[in-house]
Amino acid sequence: MKKYCFAICLLLCSSILFGEDGYRLWLRYDLIDNNSLLQQYRSRIAAIQFMANSPTLSVAKQELLTGLKGLLGKKITEQNNLTNNCVIAGTPATSALVQTVLSSGNFNLGKEGFIITARKINDKSVIIIGAQSDAGVLYGVFQFLRLLQTHQSIEKISIVSVPKIQNRILDHWDNLNRTVERGYAGASIWNWHLLPGYIDKRYIDYARANASIGINGTVLTNVNANALVLTKQYLEKVATLANVFRRYGIKVYLTARFSAPVEMGGLKTADPLDPAVQDWWKQKVDEIYTYIPAFGGFLVKANSEGQPGPQTYGRTHADGANMLADALAPHNGIVIWRAFVYDVRPQRPNENFDSHKTDSTAPNIVASDRARQAYDEFKPLDGKFRKNVLVQVKNGPIDFQPREPFSPLFGAMHQTPLVMEFQITQEYLGQATNLVFEAPLFKECLDADTYSNGKGSTVARVIDGSVDNYSITGIAGVSNIGNERNWTGHPFGQANWYAFGRLAWDHYLSTEQIAGEWLRQTFSNDNHFVTAAKKIMLMSRETLVNYMTPLGLHHIMGTGHHYGPAPWVSNAGRADWNPVYYHRADYLGIGFDRTSTGTGTNAISQYAPEVRAQWENLNTCDEKYLLWFHHVPWKFKMASGRTLWDELCYKYYSGVDSVRWMQKTWNDLRNYIDEERFEQVKMLLAVQEKEAAWWRNACLLYFQTFSKMPIPLNYEKPDHDLEYYEALKFPYAPGNGGL
Repeated sequence: MKKYCFAICLLLCSSILFGEDGYRLWLRYDLIDNNSLLQQYRSRIAAIQFMANSPTLSVAKQELLTGLKGLLGKKITEQNNLTNNCVIAGTPATSALVQTVLSSGNFNLGKEGFIITARKINDKSVIIIGAQSDAGVLYGVFQFLRLLQTHQSIEKISIVSVPKIQNRILDHWDNLNRTVERGYAGASIWNWHLLPGYIDKRYIDYARANASIGINGTVLTNVNANALVLTKQYLEKVATLANVFRRYGIKVYLTARFSAPVEMGGLKTADPLDPAVQDWWKQKVDEIYTYIPAFGGFLVKANSEGQPGPQTYGRTHADGANMLADALAPHNGIVIWRAFVYDVRPQRPNENFDSHKTDSTAPNIVASDRARQAYDEFKPLDGKFRKNVLVQVKNGPIDFQPREPFSPLFGAMHQTPLVMEFQITQEYLGQATNLVFEAPLFKECLDADTYSNGKGSTVARVIDGSVDNYSITGIAGVSNIGNERNWTGHPFGQANWYAFGRLAWDHYLSTEQIAGEWLRQTFSNDNHFVTAAKKIMLMSRETLVNYMTPLGLHHIMGTGHHYGPAPWVSNAGRADWNPVYYHRADYLGIGFDRTSTGTGTNAISQYAPEVRAQWENLNTCDEKYLLWFHHVPWKFKMASGRTLWDELCYKYYSGVDSVRWMQKTWNDLRNYIDEERFEQVKMLLAVQEKEAAWWRNACLLYFQTFSKMPIPLNYEKPDHDLEYYEALKFPYAPGNGGL
């Protein structure tokens, strides 16, 4: 009884000490509140044997001790000799027992994999956490603690886990002035002014959180790069962060501004074929490695959205990437070259499509479909990049939309390793006011079949190298992290950071498993809570698609800030900055014709024949991509039996109804979690409901001007007219990063 009372007091003290503001993320390590399970764990884990002879093993050991003390409510002793119910962690170099276990099985753990196994050794029950590397041990420790946090059995535990992808990277779009482009959780966490002298504890907790989900790289600076970060003053600051992160197995990368030799080197050109330019980059890279011996390399955005690049000098993307790759190669560094490009050629006047024309005829835009651009520029360069160059491709061919088909580059670059780029920050998914679990979006893309090497050539297998035998592999996620106390603004935004890391490690994990893990570690192991909250998470992405961009609509957000609906905008500087360019609504129908017909852009031809067969035919196209690939008549009969117009109405209204269901479900969970986070999510869901209704009303009223068809009478009426929605302005919407 006394022990039970002590456990309750410890739990209460822990809550008071830490609060429940979300700062601890999924690494809360609170006392296990299931008394029966707690006693089982305590009896099975009496001590640890862990020789730490490196910085990484030291932090792994401390994490294990801290986690076990919090979860079990008692201090765990350390033993040098084999004892019963001991957790033994290490590598073959630090533990003879680990060496024996690893050599006894056919384990192909590589550089980062680990095993966790329950064994009988000399009649003593032990649990082994073993790996070939220090980083592998760290990952194994976090996995072991995750099992305890989520109340999993460890009696007959037998886990072998190896990352599917080598380079698992967070891309920060953080500027040196601490603004964050597309950031919705406050300022940048990198306080450059105080570095290198002041090391914020948040940097350590950032590294812990990333290591706990297997992320092993971070790009500190915005892809819209600033050459200043390459100066001695800033390299000293970067080196301080790199020293913190290295202990957690995390490499630092920087974005390279292509014009840096001119801007800071005094050269008159940045031509990648100029020997003086090549020498400048070689010297700069050598300098970087004197500050950061484990520097990962460069991420580059070039000749896109005004960024300088090799095409400025009549050179190709391969010329530019290879120049940097040659400078990095002696240090085993890599170049990650982004494929997100705008056509640098001037647009023709007729490319500014005006959906208000009464002739109901869309212009021929074969040369100007933005969905074609990455493929058209990079496919001809396949095989022309150095071996340490990877091309980073957004998951879809446009720009991180709520739903897109996978980019046709996946499966097309057989000789060039491709890095998947997902956007964790919710630029187009309601930003930090909307609860949207992105794992279903990630999985939808990863599981899509490219047919590039026969059936089963999924996007995931392309990027993990198993389709084309890439020697180097990578995946990247654009960070949603800021200096808000809870890191991501919306409490459920943490789940997207978590999901990215878990899928980067193992893309075969299910969305259900990831959601359940995160909920149990972040909120509660109560089965009623987990079941209900998981339903909210798993339906949230489809809900948002329905109230924003159903049936393949895309890029109809407010221009610039991308906040809220603006399908009527047609006056932006480029055709492909205008929502009307993408939905192409007219009096005949709606949707972007990307087929091989005379009026289509033939973007469909960039996919394998088996994929084209799924989407080319208007009558058989998967309806979730219908308006992405086809301009469809308003009265076209859908699978439901409804007309296209009525189906649009149904989707928009069902999206709002689903948010209201999410609200009701969440409200019923008040008694299962802490009051602070419950209220925060409750208020944000109320905001989301208003924004969902705003999206529904604005879009349907606008599209109705073309369809000339009524919103069905059984639906609630919009609360304002179209002119009201068109007049809304948001000059200070967050996320523009000061640009």
